[in-house]
Amino acid sequence: MKKFLIALSACVLLGCGDYSSQAQRVLPWAESKELTVLVQNGPTTLYVDAEGRYAGLEYDLVTRFAELNDLKVRFIMVGTYAEVVQRLKQNEAHLAVGVHRGVDGEGLLFGPAYQNVTPVLVYAAARSEADVLREIQQGHAPLSTLPQYLDSLSQQKAKYPSLQINAVEHADNEDLIEQVSTGKLAYAVVDSHAADVAQNYYPNVAISKSFADNTQQLSWAVRDEDPQLRTMASAYFRQVMAEGSLSRLQDRYYGHVNRVDTLDALTYLGRIKSTLPKFRATFLQAEAETGIDWRLLAALAYQESHWDNESISPTGVRGIMMLTNDTASLLGVDRLNPRESILGGARYVQMMRKGIPETVPEPDRTWQALAAYNIGLGHVEDARTLALRLNINPDSWTDLKGVLPLLRKPEHFSTLKYGYARGGAPVIYVERLKSYYDILVRFERPSKVTLPEFSNTVVVHNPGNLTLDINSKLNIEKPKRLASL
Repeated sequence: MKKFLIALSACVLLGCGDYSSQAQRVLPWAESKELTVLVQNGPTTLYVDAEGRYAGLEYDLVTRFAELNDLKVRFIMVGTYAEVVQRLKQNEAHLAVGVHRGVDGEGLLFGPAYQNVTPVLVYAAARSEADVLREIQQGHAPLSTLPQYLDSLSQQKAKYPSLQINAVEHADNEDLIEQVSTGKLAYAVVDSHAADVAQNYYPNVAISKSFADNTQQLSWAVRDEDPQLRTMASAYFRQVMAEGSLSRLQDRYYGHVNRVDTLDALTYLGRIKSTLPKFRATFLQAEAETGIDWRLLAALAYQESHWDNESISPTGVRGIMMLTNDTASLLGVDRLNPRESILGGARYVQMMRKGIPETVPEPDRTWQALAAYNIGLGHVEDARTLALRLNINPDSWTDLKGVLPLLRKPEHFSTLKYGYARGGAPVIYVERLKSYYDILVRFERPSKVTLPEFSNTVVVHNPGNLTLDINSKLNIEKPKRLASL
């Protein structure tokens, strides 16, 4: 799907590289009560998720910061990292997020570092890492990267004078990973978090962390004329770090990466093409009946049976949704009939979700319901009870997945209603399922187009009509301009 968000204010469209001529200075945020924020779109910053909602680590951090300070937010989506920095310096925004601390920092003030990233090398998985490193170091193949990593790679250049480095100006991390995957580029250096997130749906790409080992820090940046905003941001990050909400957000977006190995991802991608079409119509019908994203139900079915209706476990669960005989009887379905099993499994997820308190926010409520699908609602209720006893937030999936494994310890399960459980199993189950869902969202369209809800306090301004949907990135070709170092 190629869904584009229409710009939300009447600004002139910005073309590639011509943003300096289109500068529009912002009013002071203390006067306008609106914070203008520059952000590069992507799965590690800001995007439209599978449910049609704005999401991303930077989106969540900024909106919470603005709410605490009684400010409105206007995000400006930009296509390149260089544009983020340059437009901030031109006073077109008050804040830039996801900025490499100290890189191109003249005229800027940086807030606290809240995330470490490492430049990593991506290359075709069929090659050996030793051969790849040798070829690059001897200058037999060019190495492409983004401008923010040129300083890091200059150290490698000094060590290996034959090294060929190309700076890709109008691209992002995922663009480079995609081009390595398709063979358009031999090698690229990208953000370690972006590489980890992308590897599940580009499983033919391998990652080397031994090429450039200098860690860089991400922070928010403001113009040096605005020390008050930097002070506010510093206080905010001290707060979110102390209370643990920063680590919860990082876990939400990165906690499930690397849960699917390369072979499993390749098998899954193959079955999306060969097997999923047989069941797609039924998954869509299940969504129509329950309101649960058909792709999440399909990911659940793959987690359960790899879309094999003949599947049977040692404990007697069977069929594509791996229902027990008792559950199938409760739902009134024939679990060996794939259509009935899928529809019944979807209703069972719905039942589990209704058993989770409505006060639990999404997506945490769904993840807890899927844990209940695996281990039973009673054990999830026990884990929530134990979380309260331990002064841990039972509504947060990130927190609850640290409590569930305690259900196997006698000092805990002996005091709970439903007793012993292998509580680590549903944690692994849900985290792998989330990875399958993310992959499927990249390749399969939703049943309907859903625009993000309008907000009086948060506006996402997309003047370049960048594609923000997480599941449309793979189908886009963008012009690239290379400049040799």
